[in-house]
Amino acid sequence: MLIISASLYYKEDLEPYKKRGIQLANLRHLTRQHDNITGMFVQTKLQFQAVLDQVFPDYSHVFGDLYSDVSLKIIHAFPTSEDILKANTEVLATKIKEFCNSRSIQWANKQAEKLMTAAAQNPFQKALYSSLALSLDMYINMLFEYKKHLSMLENEIDALSKSIEESKIIRSIPGIGEKIAATIVSEIGEIERFNHPKKLVAFAGLDPSVFESGTFKGTYNRITKKGSSRLRQALYMAVKCAIRDCRKQKTTDEILPRNKKLRAFYDKKREEGKPFRVAVIACANKLLHWIYALLKNKTSFQDLA
Repeated sequence: MLIISASLYYKEDLEPYKKRGIQLANLRHLTRQHDNITGMFVQTKLQFQAVLDQVFPDYSHVFGDLYSDVSLKIIHAFPTSEDILKANTEVLATKIKEFCNSRSIQWANKQAEKLMTAAAQNPFQKALYSSLALSLDMYINMLFEYKKHLSMLENEIDALSKSIEESKIIRSIPGIGEKIAATIVSEIGEIERFNHPKKLVAFAGLDPSVFESGTFKGTYNRITKKGSSRLRQALYMAVKCAIRDCRKQKTTDEILPRNKKLRAFYDKKREEGKPFRVAVIACANKLLHWIYALLKNKTSFQDLA
């Protein structure tokens, strides 16, 4: 009876850790899936652009974002210059307004006029090969599917991240958004696995490699890149976002870095003569040490001494 009671006690005591491990594993799977689909999405964009250049090269200048929903829906409805020229400006404006109801009719009319002008100047009035029209239709459908799947994954990642304390802690670091924070947290996993920040740095593959041969010791050593490439890439992106300048307020011209401490460290390395990439890797190493301290102490970046 005593053994059963002790077993139940420890099982109940370990339940929160088990739950957190499952949450982190789910988050890791979602972020990796998001990265994979994003890669396929980017490749499909390039393939779509290559086909569009052979059918309607000037179309890419009509809308601000070629891959916005309204842009893709219009080229899907009117795939060639001939189709556009057959329709009048009013029909095009109505369609544009229908596909982008949040914008004004004046904006729709302006875009319709730009579309008519681009169609009239297009050297390919008719698609030379039917295969190009088929490919264009296929890539547009693929882009919409990828958008839908990415949106669904982002919603799942955001919902799961809100229930994980580590994600909230990392998001307190200026320059780190929800997606990067989710990737960092999920790739690190349980911070208890690491009893020293250097072990976490080695896990990320940011530790310097040592080249020795006999009495020779290399003076220029690259990072090992032996650890998690996804964690390393997320840290690299986090550093680039953190040291980037941004306006303090939209109403002023004052420019400030998103993360003053990290930017000061980056500027110091650059003043020492370090190349851009070396300075960024040094910042990633510094950032990972901060993340280790924050997760171990369960505190936010503002409370870091």
